[in-house]
Amino acid sequence: MTKSTKDLFGDPANGKQGTSQIPNPSISLEQYLGIETMEGGRANQSGDASNSIFSGVQLPVTLNWQDVVYKVKVDRGEKVILKGVSGCVQPGELLAMLGPSGSGKTTLLTLLGGRVAPTSRLTGSITYNGKPFSSSLKRTLGFVTQDDVLYAHLTVMETLYYTALLRLPRTLSRREKAAQAEAVLDQLGLTVCRNNIIGSALVRGISGGERKRVSIGQEMLINPSLLLLDEPTSGLDSTIAARIVSLLWKLTQTGGRTVAMTIHQPSSRLFYMFHKVLLLSDGNPVYFGKGSDALDYFNRIGYSPEMAMNPSDFLLDLANGVSANEETLEEKAATKQVLVEAYRVHLHPLVSEELTTLSKQFKEQGSEQSTRKMKQEWSTSWWEQFEILLRRSLKERRHEAFSKMHLIQIFVVAIVVGVLWFKSSDNVTDQVGLLYFVNSFWGFYPAFQGIYTFPMERTMLTKERSSGMYRLSSYFMALTAGDLPMELVLPTCYVLIIYWMCGLKSQAGHFFMLLSSILFTVLVAQGVGLAIGAVLMDLKKAITLCSIFMLIFMLAGGFFVQNMPSFISWIKYISFNFYSFRLQLLSQFSRHDTYECGQETRCLVADIPSVKVVGLSDAWLAVVVMFVLLVFYRLVAYVALMRIGPGKK
Repeated sequence: MTKSTKDLFGDPANGKQGTSQIPNPSISLEQYLGIETMEGGRANQSGDASNSIFSGVQLPVTLNWQDVVYKVKVDRGEKVILKGVSGCVQPGELLAMLGPSGSGKTTLLTLLGGRVAPTSRLTGSITYNGKPFSSSLKRTLGFVTQDDVLYAHLTVMETLYYTALLRLPRTLSRREKAAQAEAVLDQLGLTVCRNNIIGSALVRGISGGERKRVSIGQEMLINPSLLLLDEPTSGLDSTIAARIVSLLWKLTQTGGRTVAMTIHQPSSRLFYMFHKVLLLSDGNPVYFGKGSDALDYFNRIGYSPEMAMNPSDFLLDLANGVSANEETLEEKAATKQVLVEAYRVHLHPLVSEELTTLSKQFKEQGSEQSTRKMKQEWSTSWWEQFEILLRRSLKERRHEAFSKMHLIQIFVVAIVVGVLWFKSSDNVTDQVGLLYFVNSFWGFYPAFQGIYTFPMERTMLTKERSSGMYRLSSYFMALTAGDLPMELVLPTCYVLIIYWMCGLKSQAGHFFMLLSSILFTVLVAQGVGLAIGAVLMDLKKAITLCSIFMLIFMLAGGFFVQNMPSFISWIKYISFNFYSFRLQLLSQFSRHDTYECGQETRCLVADIPSVKVVGLSDAWLAVVVMFVLLVFYRLVAYVALMRIGPGKK
């Protein structure tokens, strides 16, 4: 290998960053692509320059990683995912990580983004301006996941606006944050769909390319110095993919950003936009350097395409061990081994030299970039986070809570109950059965609704917590508070329908006491679902476990079994159905109430077997226990959520 370090990586001393050349240097990148950088070509024509996503960053970041080895635990020991990967990407450069599926691209990107906690299974060094990762770096790091993690029912503008409120510094007013969101919206060509909802697989919304630009826009709001993207062109057609990569290229050139991305199989016109390329094969590096030098390097070590072809296709063939006349698994494995050894002999020394040079520069210069401290504080106060997240939660979750199917379910059940127990005031035992059915229904329904909350929110919570957007406590309180109106409106409507149809006591005091006890039951039952969902984070397992818990609580509630064996009789005292049933009975009966139990014979309601087990006294004790259970289940859910996403709680 005859190329020097400067040839392969560019000469930092002369300000050259190893930029890949467009085939005809006399034309612009946009002309070469044959498209506008943004839809509508408005990127440079609108928005305040101070708000432009193409304006320069405050703290340029040079990202280095050297001899990174990463292992994961498997059933029989450990599996090595990355095997001594090294490289660097500097401000103004766009790095593409190539390799077949399973080669370790996403794992490396995740490590570079600081999204994997340091463990003994991770060795080597990863530095940012010569310093290891710190929580303050989250303020200058943007990370775009492969899947666009966005709320389906928020509009494009709402998505960017709430992100701006949460991530931009507290020194900016809300109006200034909104202006920043508007600028990003305009410069990413999203103005035409600003009021369209994001959508999902089940909800029609914006296109895949627009959704990807929204994801990028969320990260560009903070004007990141380092932007990492996991397969941003996956699932997009070639034109939209070119627009996305063109945008990233322009961000490096006009803003001095450092951009690294994984990409599976870029077209040839995209390949020549990459300043640097890292090629991985089974976790091993087989090439790192200028994209424009890749074919020349492989030609020098004896591998060249037999026909004109897309450079990335040729590189991926090599990474898979596919070369001329080699078809068996043994031949492919041998090719991979040759490429790995060639990298170690020819390229690894050059990469190490480059990394050593950069490290010395930061140490000798005492670089302002490497030593400048960023104040580690939240962008917004706790109350601001709570208020913003509450508003966002109400906007997003109202569609699910008040969906047609939920409304039909509640109203149909209420009408059926009203018909079955119609004017049953003369039959006390029927009314006791009615109260226990209501108690059971509003135990099961909110519990199973609560199960879905955190498993469905997991990817969003992981993404936003990893970015340091908010405290876990403010998120948890906002989510649970946002559920209150939606969780309480439907049971209120339910009670309004059945109360007078079933002939329950007409006095206002009795009505509000029953309604209050049912709403209390709903909140406790929802807590059970939240806790189980947060602990397991697996819907199938959570539904199974919740079914078991709720059946046990219902059976131990005192209505079905009055004489339990002594060794298991204690279970009723941990069943919220037991205490909520007591409160509902007390809303209609007192200890001295009687009913006609025979010809000219009256019996105490308190002596009915199921009522006798639960009792018609100590309402305050039932309220206290229910409140303790309400707090306990939510505390369990909160502690379980601490496992998700790094950062302050």
